[in-house]
Amino acid sequence: MSLLDQVHSPRDLRKLKASELPKLAQELREEVLQVVAKTGGYLASNLGVIELTVALHYAFDTPNDRLVWDVGHQTYAHKILTGRRDRMATMRSYGGLSGFLSRQESEYDVTEAGHASTSISEALGLAIARDLKGEKHHVVAVIGDGAVTAGMAFEAMNQAGHLGKRLIVVLNDNSMAITPSVGAMTRYLKEIMAGRHYAKLKDDIRRVIQKLPGVGEQMLEVVKGIEEGLRQTFTPGSLFEELGFRFLGPINGHAFPALLAALKEAQGIDGPVLLHVVTQAGKGYRPAEDSPAEFRGTTPAEGPRGEPQEPPTYTEIFGRTALRLAERDSRIVAITAAMPEGTGLAAFAEKLPKRFLNTGIAEQHTVALAAGLALDGLRPLVAVYSSFLQRGFDQIFHDVCLMDLPVVFALDRSGLVDADGASQHGLLDFTYLRALPNMVVAAPMDENELAAMLTTAFELTHPVAIRYPAGPGFGVKLDRDLHTLPPGKAEVLRRGKDGLVWAAGVTVRPALAAAERLAQGGLELTVVNARFIKPLDRDLLASQLASGGKVATVEEHGLAGGFGGAVLEAVSEMGLEGVETLCLGIPDRVVPHGSQRVLRRALGLDAEGIYFRLRQFFASGALPASGRRA
Repeated sequence: MSLLDQVHSPRDLRKLKASELPKLAQELREEVLQVVAKTGGYLASNLGVIELTVALHYAFDTPNDRLVWDVGHQTYAHKILTGRRDRMATMRSYGGLSGFLSRQESEYDVTEAGHASTSISEALGLAIARDLKGEKHHVVAVIGDGAVTAGMAFEAMNQAGHLGKRLIVVLNDNSMAITPSVGAMTRYLKEIMAGRHYAKLKDDIRRVIQKLPGVGEQMLEVVKGIEEGLRQTFTPGSLFEELGFRFLGPINGHAFPALLAALKEAQGIDGPVLLHVVTQAGKGYRPAEDSPAEFRGTTPAEGPRGEPQEPPTYTEIFGRTALRLAERDSRIVAITAAMPEGTGLAAFAEKLPKRFLNTGIAEQHTVALAAGLALDGLRPLVAVYSSFLQRGFDQIFHDVCLMDLPVVFALDRSGLVDADGASQHGLLDFTYLRALPNMVVAAPMDENELAAMLTTAFELTHPVAIRYPAGPGFGVKLDRDLHTLPPGKAEVLRRGKDGLVWAAGVTVRPALAAAERLAQGGLELTVVNARFIKPLDRDLLASQLASGGKVATVEEHGLAGGFGGAVLEAVSEMGLEGVETLCLGIPDRVVPHGSQRVLRRALGLDAEGIYFRLRQFFASGALPASGRRA
């Protein structure tokens, strides 16, 4: 029987001998490789934290001791060790285990982290609550070297150092965020690595001095002076200690004796402590070790790897178009927050490195930086995932929209985003963007229109946000030449006498397919590709509803404050009478993980679901029982 077969919870893990942990880690690594081969997921990051995960659960009394992970997609080994091994094959599938943390799944999942840099703040809150309640357990935050670059992490450390609460922060340093980490903090951590012998040398000097006879207060002050000199020499600035943290490390994150000894020492420190653990992303799997960025996220191992099976992705089309536009306009500067590959800007970065900026995980700074570029006449292009841009909301208002600066925001992964789940869906961008003054909000119906919209955005003198989905496009023919679209104008795709359908973004083509199917039964609907959510084409809408009638809206976005709401507001403000409305979109609830296809079907936003809802709305009579959807 393998060791892993004997471990059904961390309590079982803590029954093992420390000498058995390397074998358990190897079994865990093999298990994670097998799971990801079946389910897809985040491989390199999970392989890199195997020993650290085992050590944390071995050294601490979880779940009584609170373990707060920063970004939950690095917790596959944690899930296996906490009683979910038999369900790992369902991970990231609809109705199965989450690929991130989930409080509903396990008492060991303290938070549901999906975005980076939240762990220290949450852990400090847990530590304060513990002390107010008179409890004694440990609180541990595990944060990566990429996530610790964010301002939020420093805000939390600033407060923790001030309060002096008993808190352990484990800094997992593998030189990787979503892509290789960048910035001054990365350089600083490398400097610490270069001075790894500082702590040992300091302790050796203290032991020697203490053995001398007649050591008094004056000599101890000398020792402190020596230690300060060593610190300045070997760890320049000693940033974490200046923030009030006791600094331990750096230590080898794959060596159990060092890990367990350091965690034990951290447990005995009465105050905030930061443990610097150095790990290797992809550890134990050579391809992932050599190319950790490539193996950050993987798909199930089905079919020949690397062979094109689908049309180009929206991300690819965006990246190609951005580069073409920048090659003909020297004012364009591309910016991303730790996502050059994920947003399609890798080629841009390679060919125009002086006009490419990677800010690291720092969306607030990214937006304000773009504003500064625009203030001096450049045309910044901010490429970011929709759910991540939520973190820079005030900067979009205060630094961009308030001054009406021509910053272009490219919002990848808008709408439903496959298996990553609730925290990653981009279902709020229409709502938080169209509320901002001066902002233009657009959504292409396919990948070809994305290129035209991006071209149009750089012709405008206002802030522009273009939102588009994750994954492959529809495979439409791509225009050879770049061209613009009439700003604020919608496009009529088909005409019909029996009703009106306005659709936005990725739902336009399914809505059109539904209308074509309804036409076969004699129900003729007009279908409009909205293109622009703000400004909405009110002239077209008013002309179509001048005599009243029925209008349905379709969007892959939350209904609260979304595109449908914009249409309803326009109908009301224009005083259009005799108008009946139906808004199709995402209901006001948390949407779970699952493939886009499965989620769209479950939410009634695929062509079939739209067909039945439109039929019910536009045709008299109830929907037949056979047509009802679960």
